Amino acid sequence: MADTFGPMRDEDGDDGVIGMGPDAGSVRAEPIRVLVVDDHALFRRGLEIVLAAEEDIQVVGEAGDGAEAVDKAADLLPDIVLMDVRMPKRGGIEACTSIKEVAPSAKIIMLTISDEEADLYDAIKAGATGYLLKEISTDEVATAIRAVADGQSQISPSMASKLLTEFKSMIQRTDERRLVPAPRLTDRELEVLKLVATGMNNRDIAKELFISENTVKNHVRNILEKLQLHSRMEAVVYAMREKILEIR
Repeated sequence: MADTFGPMRDEDGDDGVIGMGPDAGSVRAEPIRVLVVDDHALFRRGLEIVLAAEEDIQVVGEAGDGAEAVDKAADLLPDIVLMDVRMPKRGGIEACTSIKEVAPSAKIIMLTISDEEADLYDAIKAGATGYLLKEISTDEVATAIRAVADGQSQISPSMASKLLTEFKSMIQRTDERRLVPAPRLTDRELEVLKLVATGMNNRDIAKELFISENTVKNHVRNILEKLQLHSRMEAVVYAMREKILEIR
């Protein structure tokens, strides 16, 4: 069968995706169980045919939208969820959080045409371990599944480049602000910031600190205003740079 996706090359001209994490190569006793999620039935079928040729990968189910994906993940408990970003009823990014709740051991790879930085950031924050563009070759799909199953993160080179550019920009903005003394946060704001840094959402922070969710929202808003930042991610990066808190 011809490639379902076109070739993609990294900055050195080699086909592939950028991997981050432990080296792959461990021997698996059982095949990697994959749930395929995409709103195009023909595309799902193409993936199933491609992956059927891999002895160590087994497609255990498919879904046509994020809502169905959550139900299937809860029922099948796959090792990997290979999922599109933009789908009807419920998108892939929105479904990520729910899938992690019903199938905590499942690792999610977004496979999409979207090269929007916002989608990449939101997917990572929602718990995705990989973000691949549909330009990827069929061979790289199986390789990425194995890599993520072995503990690596997989990001298409063009998207990884955008991610690095954004972090460099964030660090530069932070460096410029270092000319001005860091605003003083209250003890409670520091507590909230430390919990934000661990990835907790407002509801979990409220439970941890025995305060209301609205109070947490107010603290987060005050933190961003004091630090003149626009997102929770920027707040954490700024806090580490200014040694307001250390994340181990």
